[in-house]
Parts: sequence; C-alpha cells; structure tokens
Amino acid sequence: MSKRNTQQRRHIIVSLLNERGELTVDELARRFETSEVTIRKDLAALEKNGLLLRRYGGAVPVPSEMVAEPAGEPVSKRKQAIARAAAARIREHNRIIIDSGSTTAALLGELGLKHGLVVMTNSLNIANALRELEPEPTLLMTGGTWDPNSESFQGQVAEQVLRSYDFDQLFIGADGIDIGRGTTTFNELTGLSRVMAEVAREVVVMVESDKVGRKIPNLELPWAAIHTLITDDGLSADDQQQLEQKGINLIIAQES
Repeated sequence: MSKRNTQQRRHIIVSLLNERGELTVDELARRFETSEVTIRKDLAALEKNGLLLRRYGGAVPVPSEMVAEPAGEPVSKRKQAIARAAAARIREHNRIIIDSGSTTAALLGELGLKHGLVVMTNSLNIANALRELEPEPTLLMTGGTWDPNSESFQGQVAEQVLRSYDFDQLFIGADGIDIGRGTTTFNELTGLSRVMAEVAREVVVMVESDKVGRKIPNLELPWAAIHTLITDDGLSADDQQQLEQKGINLIIAQES
C-alpha cells in the first residue's frame, strides 16, 4: 500500500465519519479490503491529528467543543528539502539509525515507499511516527535513561544496545556546525551520538545552513567521523568552500 493510498483512505474515513457519526473497525476493513490492524493504525493516526476519537471497536467524530487549532508549526521548506535529499540516499532494506531532533524527524515523511527498512531510534516521537508508515519498518529502540533536555534516551544501556548491531547509515542533526571542529551541541551528553557514528558505515549530518558557524562549546562529532553533510541552499559560498575542504560529501538541497 503506497503512502498516497494510505492518505486517500484516511481522508475517506474522516469524510464517512462526519456523514454517519460512527464507524466500526470491522466495516472499514471490509470496505477498504484491508486488515483490521491497518484500520486501527489509521484511526490512531487520525486521532493523533485531532480528526476523530477512537472508541472500542471503532471511532466517532470529535465533539465540536473539543475542536481546537492544530498545535505546532509545519516543517519548514528547508527541512523538507534536506529530508528529501537524505531519503534519496536510503535504499530498500537498509538498516538505519535516526537520531532525535526536528530536522531528522522530517525524514520520516519521505520513507513511506521504502520497503524492508530496519530503523533504530532513541526518540519516542520518531518511534511513534515510524509505526504509522506503510509499509511499517522494523522498529528498534535504544532504551536507556530518558533525557528531558534532548527528549531522547541516552546513557550506557542505550550505548550497549547500539553496539549489538551494525547499520548502513546514521541520520543525525546538530545544534551547530563548527567548520574547524565538526558538529556541536548544547547537550553535554554526546556519548550516544559517538557510538551511533561508530556502528554506522555512513554518517549523514542533516542541518540547516543557518547553523553553520554557530559557536557552541560541546563537540559532538569530529569531521573524521562524518561522511556526508546535507544542508540547504542558504549556505554561503565561503562556508561551502571550507566545508568541501574537510573531505566530506557535501550535498546542497534545493527547495522545490
């Protein structure tokens, strides 16, 4: 089932629900000739977006008094462009790590048509979003100690879990890019990021151009650990030249 068909089916579910007032999982599965597991996944995604309320065995519309403006800001065009460029590097059946962060999370919307992926993450938000994809990838979680600052799992347990596997690619963001040193972060917990880089054959940094040159004290990944850096077309010519001299694969993502 393609991502487009999934979106169409969910749109029809909302329309039917508004017309009829109540729907059951069983009748939706028969109507769309799909499994009840798929329908429950649809209803969970629609409830998360505030479009319905799940009830035992089905769903009902959201009461008018509960309808509110959607929270959060949409993903920027720059992050979308970076995510598309990153997704283009992922082959079907790849084993990848997606680190926590808003730029790496933008990658999820580009994975809907890739089959057989195995995805490790330390982020609950990313894990929940991965479960809504079709085809759903094999999901691995690092576990570990929850860090409220980064909203991710960190620590020795997470590091031990990561070292039990090997991966084709790591997709990781950064709070800043120090052209002289590498990626930098406000978070002092950098151990897990370095283990992620150790167990991946390609380390892909996804970062918006306005973070290049930021002065942040904590070095996360040195240039020697980075294979590819994907940024947007706001990067200055001088910064581009300096980054290319670091011996990395620099990709400038164009906004569509």
